[in-house]
Amino acid sequence: MATEKEEYFATLSVPNVQDLSSNVANEIPDRYIRPEFQSEFVCDDNSFEIPVIDFSRILDEKFGHDEMAKLHMACEEWGFFQLINHGAEEAIEKIKNHVEEFFKQPLDAKKAYAQEPNSMEGYGQAFVQSDDQKLDWGDMYLLRALPARTRNMKFWPNYPLTFREILERYSSEVQKLAIRLLGLMAENLGLEEKKLTDMFGDMLQALRMNYYPPCQQADKENGIWVPVHAIPGAFIINIGDMLEIWSNGKYKSIEHRVVVNPRRERLSVAAFHAPNEDSVIGPLSDLVKKEGAKYKSIDLNSYYKLNNTLQGKKHANEMKLVNTTN
Repeated sequence: MATEKEEYFATLSVPNVQDLSSNVANEIPDRYIRPEFQSEFVCDDNSFEIPVIDFSRILDEKFGHDEMAKLHMACEEWGFFQLINHGAEEAIEKIKNHVEEFFKQPLDAKKAYAQEPNSMEGYGQAFVQSDDQKLDWGDMYLLRALPARTRNMKFWPNYPLTFREILERYSSEVQKLAIRLLGLMAENLGLEEKKLTDMFGDMLQALRMNYYPPCQQADKENGIWVPVHAIPGAFIINIGDMLEIWSNGKYKSIEHRVVVNPRRERLSVAAFHAPNEDSVIGPLSDLVKKEGAKYKSIDLNSYYKLNNTLQGKKHANEMKLVNTTN
């Protein structure tokens, strides 16, 4: 019998999209067409580019104050920003090359790392709970990276030969950077760094590698909003629901989607960070003194049970004490 925690991660098996795309002539299956997105608007005005934060300027005594103010604005008004000059550019380049080589393998080789029932870890899809559910035009490969004791090494790839080593290094680099950013965000919120960083002393980190095949009907599969023009070597940082709640709504979690390309494949590597298992998800006490709490406070396990689908900001919205929208 599956445990309550395992049922949360339950996902049905679905066809491999990379293989499916090679056998699709003109029409993609209806499950991958999202008509609710077709009327959405993309802003092509360059003035709406997400902020770019220069990490080296934050560390520079001459420019640090201004760059910290820019970071604060990005968290308050955008919920997204690109981070450059962070020191992990080599790790980014190496993992990109290895992820590309992994997805180039024959399907049978990748299926050796296929997800097991009631788990998202491994190669497959996420949060698939019914046979008629709409799906993303892409395949994913998810690994638990931190804490190291949670790793299931049978899912860690043996090809390319140095992939495990590269994943280990990338995980470490991203972890260190995440802690630094949390400390800077706490400072910008008028808090001691440890108010945020202490909750991530035993952080949970998952790495999700995504492959999006070319799609001739890309306009039907994805919605279009403000485009993000990724800077080579930059990290794209997403604030997320938890930080919105901890900041009592000061920082914003923003919905985002991936737009597939009609002519070429797209790859991405996402690193998800969650706090220690005994953490409380709720507004930090120092931030509710003037305005009062705008969100309820619950333990981490209860927070995860609020929603087990990928539905925008449902976690943050369900935590609000007043039914308002951002």
